[in-house]
Amino acid sequence: MNLFRKLALIALLPLAAGAADVSINGAGASFPAPVYRAWTYGFSQSTGEKIRVNYQSSGSGAGINQIKDGTVDFGGTDNPLTRKELDAANLCQFPMLTGGVVVIVNIRGVKPNTLQLDQETLAGIYLGQIKKWNDPKIVALNPGVKLPKRNIVVVRRSDSSGTSFIFTNYLSKISKEWRDKVGAGPAVNWPVGIGGQKNPGVCNTVARINGAIGYTEYTYAVEAKLSMVALKNKAGKFVRPTPASFQASAANAQWKPAEGFYMVLTDQSGDESWPITGVTYVLVQRNQTDAAKAAALLNYFNWCYTSGAVTASRLNYVPLTGKVLELVRKCWADEIRCNGQPVKF
Repeated sequence: MNLFRKLALIALLPLAAGAADVSINGAGASFPAPVYRAWTYGFSQSTGEKIRVNYQSSGSGAGINQIKDGTVDFGGTDNPLTRKELDAANLCQFPMLTGGVVVIVNIRGVKPNTLQLDQETLAGIYLGQIKKWNDPKIVALNPGVKLPKRNIVVVRRSDSSGTSFIFTNYLSKISKEWRDKVGAGPAVNWPVGIGGQKNPGVCNTVARINGAIGYTEYTYAVEAKLSMVALKNKAGKFVRPTPASFQASAANAQWKPAEGFYMVLTDQSGDESWPITGVTYVLVQRNQTDAAKAAALLNYFNWCYTSGAVTASRLNYVPLTGKVLELVRKCWADEIRCNGQPVKF
């Protein structure tokens, strides 16, 4: 049994009897949900169940709305808010992980993980202009691969999604037509396609339909054993999605001047860079009212960055390290208050 499935089963086990001293509730992005599931269990165990953390994978849009409404203690989003948006909602935003959005396909008769697409063909497929798998443009990119005369079934997210924000941000960078006609965002007016709910919904739909293409976070594709496409990156190199290629994209990120840690890592330079790399964020209220909960909240995130880093790597995410963590902790000290006082954790 692989690690991902073990952690999923662990998350379903009942916690020890008795009430926790502090309960923390989060909701939002499905992009990091596999590692959040592992982290919430691991951290709760490390405190002897005195602090319990729960996370609901509801999508980035829902996570943003819930933290703004104060119905959760933290929100998860892959669609970062601008400094202006953060100030308006009195929120503190900081990055938790980086990872990859990958293109998945189900083309029966084609060997898994062999298909290659460039910027023009990927955008053309999602614009509805390239309709069959044996289109000459796709054939030219895949010499020696026998592609069927089968209709392409485009799959995309049906909910407001940070994964969609990352994917459409990339399409807007590589295709002027996409940028002008559709644009980027967590929910767009898709030219073609059928919707799937959250990352698992997209994976399940692609797995079910012969000829389907979709996009999802890398860990979901690995778990579902779906074929992933190699993409041509900004340097003109075809690269395959791996944690190493995600790391290559994130290597030159300049966090210090990024207000509110707003960072988009799509279409980065470098021969080894995966072109659709994203950052997943946490949102918390700047003004906390419960000192014990505020301390537990920051203790939890600090544990994720340190003790939880190994688990993140095992689940194919790229943990944050070094200078960026110093900036995050400084952000906590500067912005988060409990009854007017800095939070001690």
